[in-house]
Amino acid sequence: MEEKLLIADISSIVTGALRRAIESGEVAGKLVLHAFVVSHFERLAREGSYRGLVGLREVLRVREACERRAMEVEYIRDLPEGLRSARDASVDEVLRELAADLGAAYVTADPISADAARAAGVEVVFLRPFPEDGFILDRLFVDGALSIHLKEGTRPYAKVGRPGKWQFVPLREEPMTREELERIASEVIERAKGSPEAFIEIDRPGSTILQVGRYRVVITRPPFSDGMEITAVRPLVKLSLEDYNLPPKLLARLERQAEGILIAGAPGMGKTTFAQALAEFYRRKGKVVKTLESPRDMQLPPDVTQYSKSYASSEEIHDVLLLSRPDYTIFDEMRDTKDFQLYADLRLAGVGMVGVVHATSPIDAIQRFIGRVELGMIPSIVDTVIFIENGEVRRVYELETVVKVPHGLREEELARPVVVVRNFMTGEPEYELYVFGERTFVVPVKRLHGAEESIKARLVSIVRKYVPNADVEVRVEEGRVVLLVDEEYYNYVVGKPRRKLERMMRKLGMELEIQPRLY
Repeated sequence: MEEKLLIADISSIVTGALRRAIESGEVAGKLVLHAFVVSHFERLAREGSYRGLVGLREVLRVREACERRAMEVEYIRDLPEGLRSARDASVDEVLRELAADLGAAYVTADPISADAARAAGVEVVFLRPFPEDGFILDRLFVDGALSIHLKEGTRPYAKVGRPGKWQFVPLREEPMTREELERIASEVIERAKGSPEAFIEIDRPGSTILQVGRYRVVITRPPFSDGMEITAVRPLVKLSLEDYNLPPKLLARLERQAEGILIAGAPGMGKTTFAQALAEFYRRKGKVVKTLESPRDMQLPPDVTQYSKSYASSEEIHDVLLLSRPDYTIFDEMRDTKDFQLYADLRLAGVGMVGVVHATSPIDAIQRFIGRVELGMIPSIVDTVIFIENGEVRRVYELETVVKVPHGLREEELARPVVVVRNFMTGEPEYELYVFGERTFVVPVKRLHGAEESIKARLVSIVRKYVPNADVEVRVEEGRVVLLVDEEYYNYVVGKPRRKLERMMRKLGMELEIQPRLY
């Protein structure tokens, strides 16, 4: 009886499916390895690609498995008939044509390659691309883990806890090896290629960024990093907007008024989780919602279309979003100037925008627009800033443009357009943004708030120690206090009492102005 010929493609080798099938006895016969496969893996390995390094090692393991199972392996260099050189076709096409010429079975773990071979009339042996014991990341994540951190030469760690309150927990004492990391990377990337719920967002020689189901995975390798490293992050909880217990005033603004929203916070504080909750909130209100992400890691219903910034230019994204006319677009992870300019352009075109930015304070998020758009346009682009800390909404700002003398200046002729940043809940101004000369200034506005009456009483008390019968009036303005005294006592008050009053004002960071009270 003639022995069955088997020709394995790239996917069956890289995923380890061929080796596992040989070890389990699932396939048997004579294995044919083409020189083109080895040279393909060698070229990729020299370029730093994981497929080359993993592929070469898997070829060795396949040979060892064949020896243990007493399977014959033949190494050939012949090309299929009609193919002048290997450069004329892809590796899998060469192997498929070779299988047709030799009457061999085409072994693959790629559904598309399997369909192509069947369409060409070639016998196919399809192997499961992944082990039956589950996805590797499912096994690595422990209960309560926010992320896992794997690097060669160090112990694997998991970040366990919740945003703002977590700790690193070692998963084992033995350090990770390069071989282990390459095997994990191979499984993750091959799963991303074969799953409709996974995406390879960015693939460079030194780094790969993927979204595999609920996992966001970053893989780096030398020379970009000093050693191979894999970081995987998963959302621990999925919240609705009601879970944040927002004040009714803020909910009303989000529903009826806010259309240029920035969600700011430090990394890992829950910005994307809040943006996801806001997207579902707008969807429940009957709004058309789309997202712009890189990677696409939000867990949203199918009727919310998620676009990838990695696969399109700013011009293409601009055209698609304007023509599809969403009510709101969630722009996750705004990083560079093009992102902020795209956000501004879409907002000015009438699209409701929700941008997610990294910032250690809410004013930092606003400052990232300075220099990228005209200062006076910022309130037309951003009307609400929501700062997230430890998974909670800590502060909300609203912006408006007014013409006034900027805080800290005195001369009336210095009046100019000023962007006032107010605390949304209290209505008090906290920052002013204005242009003076060629520079843009961001000035904190110090307010006395509830201490105004106490300050007034102390000032009046000091004056009356020196002039008991004086009629005194105190006006608290932005950055200064105006003290009005009777005209007959004015010259005395601006003498000795003035020094004590000014010392008190300096402690409060305010200026004192004493004026005669005219009747």
